[in-house]
Amino acid sequence: MRRNIVHGGAGSLTYAIREIVQVGYKFRDLGMSVIWENIGDPVQKGETIAPWIREILHDVVDQDAAWGYCDTAGVPATRKFLADEVNRRGGAKVTPDDIIFFNGIGDAVAKVYGFLRREARIIGPTPAYSTHSSAEAAHSGYEHLTYELDPYNKWMPDLDDLRMKVKYNDSITGILLINPDNPTGAVYPRKVLEGMIGIAREFGLFLIADEIYAHIVYNGNKTLHLSEVIGDTCGIVMRGISKEFPWPGSRCGWIEILNRDRDAMFNTYVNTLVASKRLEVCSTTAPQMCIPRIMGDPRYPDHLKRRAALFEARAKEAWAMLQDIPGVLVNCPSGAFYMTILFEDGVLNNRQSLRIENPKVREMVEDLVKGVANDARFVYYLLGATGICVVPLSGFCCKRDGFRVTLLECDDEKRRWIFGTLARALREYLRA
Repeated sequence: MRRNIVHGGAGSLTYAIREIVQVGYKFRDLGMSVIWENIGDPVQKGETIAPWIREILHDVVDQDAAWGYCDTAGVPATRKFLADEVNRRGGAKVTPDDIIFFNGIGDAVAKVYGFLRREARIIGPTPAYSTHSSAEAAHSGYEHLTYELDPYNKWMPDLDDLRMKVKYNDSITGILLINPDNPTGAVYPRKVLEGMIGIAREFGLFLIADEIYAHIVYNGNKTLHLSEVIGDTCGIVMRGISKEFPWPGSRCGWIEILNRDRDAMFNTYVNTLVASKRLEVCSTTAPQMCIPRIMGDPRYPDHLKRRAALFEARAKEAWAMLQDIPGVLVNCPSGAFYMTILFEDGVLNNRQSLRIENPKVREMVEDLVKGVANDARFVYYLLGATGICVVPLSGFCCKRDGFRVTLLECDDEKRRWIFGTLARALREYLRA
């Protein structure tokens, strides 16, 4: 090409959660059976959709309006329903104009970071969720900025670390929090949220809260939305239906704008997000039309309670099988449907391995592990030896060694086999 056409942040667009799939496909082509523990798709792992939710969708798609464009920011009745939901909680007040729909949270993430001034940085947690960290790094052209989540304190944000990084880097304009957290399953109490809001208020920042798992909370914790505690600080909350209904294939998410009138610059920035949606006309109509009918149904609270109890039982089951392995730290999740297994410092090296029966797979693994991070080395050996596909923590913009696994497998016997096999593999690997 006569000119370089590659965006400066193109190299930052990595997504380890999906990239490991390509390796899994190669192993599958060599005769292996692969168990996909890399991605949070409840439907793929066997969860069936409640019949009453299906009936609502069937009724919606019978309406002609479901097949057409909707308003740029979203279906007006749905935006009013969601605004009323925010206002009923107490705290920050919103109007339907503060609700903007996107084609999934991934689309919202791309727009929220993509339309920031390039010099404006968002600091996020590490371990990071790849969609956020990659989009922020690509927007800025630099490595994503992170604050620490502390595995020795139930993966809570290290507020001292966050404050110092904000104080000494005046390019930081906003703070990202994911609550409940992906990949750790941590749920932040009021005191932690108020601490993060206090830092944002002190330094004139806004907050981005990814609350996609807000209603999958358990182990004695309760959902606490950012809107309930944010006060007069500016914020953007990201929510959706992919994990909650669950309907990941709907690609339907939205943002809630909090306190846009408190800062003229923030309001101008929000208006650019709406303008960007006009270029696309609108987001998907039918899933939006379903939201008031499903979330407003009297059966919905029991639906949420049942699913939370299900994931609580699985979290405790998995934690019991993994928590006493020497060299490994496991916190029992309190929300979402993931568990992060952390290797203690110094227990991994580049000589450890697992026995792989298939010689072609073994040869491929031995080639793949050359020069990779130590936790990625374990993940490749685990995949080659057992067929279990997980994601290394190094794929989550993290300098700690570990990996993430899901709690989604619906077949009880298969799920127990997965975690039992993980436990045996960890013991074998760490003895090597």
